[in-house]
Amino acid sequence: MSKLSAAVKDVFPLSTSPLVQCITNEITCESMANALLYIDAKPVMADDAREFPAFFQQTDSLLLNLGHISPQREANIFEASRFAKIHHKPTVIDVVGLAASPLRQEMALQLMKQPPQVVKGNISEMRTLCQLESHGRGVDGSSLDQSEEALTELTAALKKLAAEYPETTFLATGAVDVVVNQTEACLLENGVDELDCFTGTGDIVGAMIAAVLGVGLEAFPAIIAAVSYFNCCGEKAKELVPEGLADFRQATLNQLSLLMKTDWEKQVKGKMV
Repeated sequence: MSKLSAAVKDVFPLSTSPLVQCITNEITCESMANALLYIDAKPVMADDAREFPAFFQQTDSLLLNLGHISPQREANIFEASRFAKIHHKPTVIDVVGLAASPLRQEMALQLMKQPPQVVKGNISEMRTLCQLESHGRGVDGSSLDQSEEALTELTAALKKLAAEYPETTFLATGAVDVVVNQTEACLLENGVDELDCFTGTGDIVGAMIAAVLGVGLEAFPAIIAAVSYFNCCGEKAKELVPEGLADFRQATLNQLSLLMKTDWEKQVKGKMV
């Protein structure tokens, strides 16, 4: 068994049902909540700061998604980050739209000071975070940022960022996913193109990472497990539904509760770098 396969073995089904607090965007809120339920985690979408003293006594982990920003949501995100640090709750920051918005860039840099256990975004967003040239548009990554040379450049830049933020593990998602912390780096190679054709896939992965953190796994293997599992679900869905994106989406979500009953870890592809 490869090192990557060994890292994800026995993660799913989850050993407990962690309560994941998600402060996220309305577009994919329902998809994220259901995805968490499908992997036997428990979602709560409590984003009113007046409730944080109560909820942070109960939650196991926190997801902060920058996909839909307003002045009030920005304030709530920063307050949730503060509560998570006080109560030692593992936190995932999903830097949605970072490549397009200086406001989100500044928010991400402020949130990283706490620090979170995981910062994730698509490859174009993470290139922007690393102050590299990025071709992202809106909240979408660009294929121009995913050449072998660009991935090598990004991996090196993330290693420098991880040295600056040693408590944080970084994830850049794309056709190949890049995972980097202070001491390790890997490339994950599962997935199918159709996963880019329905909204919320990245948001779901962020929530899944938070769920795995919520059962006590360290950030590096938690990312490998969540990303690989979701991408393997997409691969199985394509086998079952070769055409039709709406049916493919439903099949992918359906596999979240089914694939864990198989030896799915044997399908994990990637390498340490």
